[in-house]
Formats: sequence, structure tokens, C-alpha cells
Amino acid sequence: MTLHADQLSLTLGGNRVLDGISARFARGQVTAVLGPNGAGKSTLLACLAGLRTPDAGVVRVDDVPRETLARQDLARRIGFLPQTADVNWDVDVATLVALGRFPHRGRWGETETDRAAVAAAMQATDVAGLAHRTVNTLSGGERGRVLLARVLAGTPQWLLADEPLASLDPAHQLDVLDRLRTIASGNGAAAGVIVVLHDLNQAARVADAVLLMRGGRIVAHGPPDAVLTPALIAETYGVTAHVGHTPDGHRFIIATGRQ
Repeated sequence: MTLHADQLSLTLGGNRVLDGISARFARGQVTAVLGPNGAGKSTLLACLAGLRTPDAGVVRVDDVPRETLARQDLARRIGFLPQTADVNWDVDVATLVALGRFPHRGRWGETETDRAAVAAAMQATDVAGLAHRTVNTLSGGERGRVLLARVLAGTPQWLLADEPLASLDPAHQLDVLDRLRTIASGNGAAAGVIVVLHDLNQAARVADAVLLMRGGRIVAHGPPDAVLTPALIAETYGVTAHVGHTPDGHRFIIATGRQ
């Protein structure tokens, strides 16, 4: 089961932000999308989620063109976590997270399955204790975890997350990375996870595959050990880098200077 971008191109404000992007993503894997500012990472995610329509190319969900899928069916399959953690209305946390079940609701309203999914999502993101708080009274990091819980409550087949670690403290960053891994390797219900990150070390820690972008094009796409190399980091970011391994076997990258 795959999510497939086939020759996606998009021009915005006279700038070519995506230029013939083709990539195939697999369920059961975490793919980290990396690149410098303006590389097209967020735009690619928006096109995959159906929030933007490319000028050319097609997105296929399990080999079905995305535009042929009914809106509710697409919402069940793809969950999107945006980069910003803004909520523009006063609502408590439990109510906001429950909105993630909307694509699954039938004519009889909320079911026990819905309630269980909401509770599990809140527990997984460490926001159960905030259930009765108004969202706009939370810190940015707390709001980010609540919005992730809303997406998880929908139990999507594909989770697309745009910089989900922004504004989180180190402990909750590790929690979210662990949650992404758990979602991708779920028992009998593995999802595909595509996550935009800026931290190369976090990407090396969580990803099964890394997609490097620069200038709206793909520089490399493959396993972290093959992609997060000094040569490809230099080509993508214009910096020299030292690549090593921590005692527990995780890859780490230190940028040592501009080229």
C-alpha cells in the first residue's frame, strides 16, 4: 500500500516551488522530508494531503488517483498535521481532539469506537490531563500535542506531519518521535508516516527513509545511511558535516561550517 507522487510541479508567485517531484512512500515506514528553507517540503506535503493542487502531475493513494476519492474517504485515509499550532476558537481539549473522528461518524453520532480512539490518542500524546482545559490557554507545545492527538484520533492510514517537533521541549520531542515510530509499526494497522523535519539528527533517529529536497527538486531518497552523508548534506545545505554514531547506534550529524 503506497502513497505516490508522480511528476508533481507547482508554480506559486512566479516561483517554481515543485519541479517534477516523483516519490513513492510505503505504509509501515517513517519518511523524513529534509531540506533548507524554501526547498518545497511543506508544499509537497500539502499536495500529498490534497490541500494544494499541483499544476501538473498526480498523487495516487494505493494506486488510485487522489482526485477520484470522495472527500470523506480521503479524510479517513490521510491525516494532516499543519506546521502552525493556532486554534481560532474557544474549545476544550477533549472536544477538539474528538473532531478528529468526524470522517468516521455515522448517522448515530459518536460511538464507543470513537470514544476509545479519542482516549487512546490523548493518552499517546500526554494530553489526557488537559482534557478540560481551553485550548487557547495552553502553551504552544501543549497545543502542538493536542493537534497531533486530533489527527491520531482519526486513525489515518497515512499521517503527514509538518514540523511536529516545533515548540516542543526535548522530552516531548522524543515522545513524538517514538509515537511516529509506533504508528508506522502498528500491530496489524501500520500507517505510513511522512514528516517534515529540520533537525538532521532527529531524522536519523526516527526515519526508515529520508527524502532530501533543494529548490523544489529531490536530491536523494533512500535509507538514512545512504542519504545522510557528508557529500549529500553538502550538496543540499551547502555546509560541511561530520557524520558519526552514538554509543546506542544512532547516526548523528554535526554541521562544521559553510562551504
